[in-house]
Amino acid sequence: MGDFLKHECGIAVLRLKKPLAYYHDKYGSALYGFQKLFLLMEKQHNRGHDGIGIGCVKLNMELGDPYMFRERSAARDSLTVVFKDLMDRYHSVCDRRGIDPEDPYNVSRYFDFGGEILLGHLRYGTSGEFEEGSCHPFLRRSNWETRSLMVLGNFNMANAPELNRTLVDRGQHPVFGTDTQTVLEEIGFFLDQAHQNIYRRSKASKVPGTEIPGLISDSLHMPRLLKKAAKIWDGGYAIAGAVGNGDAFVMRDPNGIRPAFYFENDDFIGFASERVPLMTVFGLEKEEVSEVPAGHVVSIKNTGEVSVERFAGKRPQTPCSFERIYFSRGNDPEIYRERKELGRLLSKPILKAIDYNFRDTVFSFIPNTADVAYHGMMGGLREYQRNKVKKEVQESLADGNLDEKKIDDLILHNWPRSEKIAHKDIKMRTFISQEKGRKQLVSHVYDISYGVVEPGESLVVIDDSIVRGTTLRESILKILARTDPKKIVVVSSAPQIRYPDCYGIDMSELGKFIAFQAAIDLLKNSARASLIAKVYDDCREELSKPVEEMRNCVRDIYEPFTAKEISKQIARLVYPQDIKWSGEVEVIYQSIENLRAALGQNCGDWYFTGNYPTPAGTAVVNRAFIQYCDGIEGRPYDLGL
Repeated sequence: MGDFLKHECGIAVLRLKKPLAYYHDKYGSALYGFQKLFLLMEKQHNRGHDGIGIGCVKLNMELGDPYMFRERSAARDSLTVVFKDLMDRYHSVCDRRGIDPEDPYNVSRYFDFGGEILLGHLRYGTSGEFEEGSCHPFLRRSNWETRSLMVLGNFNMANAPELNRTLVDRGQHPVFGTDTQTVLEEIGFFLDQAHQNIYRRSKASKVPGTEIPGLISDSLHMPRLLKKAAKIWDGGYAIAGAVGNGDAFVMRDPNGIRPAFYFENDDFIGFASERVPLMTVFGLEKEEVSEVPAGHVVSIKNTGEVSVERFAGKRPQTPCSFERIYFSRGNDPEIYRERKELGRLLSKPILKAIDYNFRDTVFSFIPNTADVAYHGMMGGLREYQRNKVKKEVQESLADGNLDEKKIDDLILHNWPRSEKIAHKDIKMRTFISQEKGRKQLVSHVYDISYGVVEPGESLVVIDDSIVRGTTLRESILKILARTDPKKIVVVSSAPQIRYPDCYGIDMSELGKFIAFQAAIDLLKNSARASLIAKVYDDCREELSKPVEEMRNCVRDIYEPFTAKEISKQIARLVYPQDIKWSGEVEVIYQSIENLRAALGQNCGDWYFTGNYPTPAGTAVVNRAFIQYCDGIEGRPYDLGL
């Protein structure tokens, strides 16, 4: 609850189909595309924390003029800073030259981002250094347009060491800093290869040198070379890129793990990591926005021709469930419905936890991302109470004893009561976003609404997930305890997070998961500690096998216990220390069955079940357990050889 998690990255891509003058005449500004890119990124600000980057490719530039541009920043408020700085620089040029900044020719000629292809990236880093140099887009420059490449994405390659080894075996010299570099070089290799093949054929056919660039550009087929590049990728990804000649693409992993959406009309083709930003920025209906199909690439030729082609074989679809539960903004109509349903499905265990006593219970949520699940929870509780009241009213009518007092008891005094309990200090949250020194400050992240819970009442608070339990133990429960409730019930709309992620979210260290800690404690407390050593040996054995043959040995850690037993131990682990309060704490998690019922086909649930959608995921979880036992910190999918 309230635990700091590295988010997912966000992408935004816009391809203008018409000359800049068209947008000046129709929309009032030749900078219209640049402005829309900013809005697309701002509407996905929830997906960026430690840096942003934008890129641009200009079409049909004169020889000698630059055609590919990039700006990146890891500064605080980097999104606003980058866009403002670019506009300030452009207006400074216009002032010096005495030219009109809104003139389409001037925008194209003097503004770096006055181009037809615009790309944006919001970074939540999961590997490498968290500095400007590690922000997307990554760039590969050449004096050939058709060999210049820009790549960005929301992804993590779970087999990054193997990808690096492929580059080394080929004779290259990769830098083990980020898997983005690996992806860039892999696409770049096949781009170079395609370029050289067309070049050699052209020279053999005695095509004049000045005509060869155009011939190469016309002949490049990005889906074909991307199919070759992605052949050994194992991960979740939504990757966008552009070539210097004006070809662009967006591709999505074969399992559909990472999200990507797009729309096309006569003026634009636009892409984003979420559906709603496209709907909001371009005034679209839900039906006008499509998902990029899993295992497909949407390719845009420099002529503006759009194609959607498969680059990988069909695989089971496992869209990330955490995306649905927590990471995306909750205003997508499908995600909103799913989050409400997750909350509603928790009403039965909540009722049992409070002994069906609404009179002496207050309901709330922490943090704000849990508000949709909270509304679903309250809806489920009210539905229960409506049915109960209806039945008792009917019975009282039949018995002839329905009076005013009875009505008051049934309706006025026994209805679910909600309050705003906790308030997050946003400035403090920003300040402590780095892990170092966080423990000393975490207790001050939240403030409490005093006087809304009476001593002796029960307090129920719902969150979207409980991952590490750190903020719950060090801050939230201590604050909630100040109201002196007899019982605090902490509810998670997500099931117990038991297994690491390796597809784009920085949740990879097993020892930090409160559910894992609870299972280990239960093993030790029940004289089953020997199982830990056995699983360690099993993991080492599995890692000696081909990745496709590995099994998830960490499941054995949880197998002796029910989910309720682990939840009870979690409640013990997060119980606040060094305070006078002595009330009860109960922790309720969503069940796997209800998760699947709420999310339907959008249920990539490896966090909770260990059912990894790709072979490398199983290798990662086994490696993560070995690192835990050996006391090694860091990601179990680090990038070296």
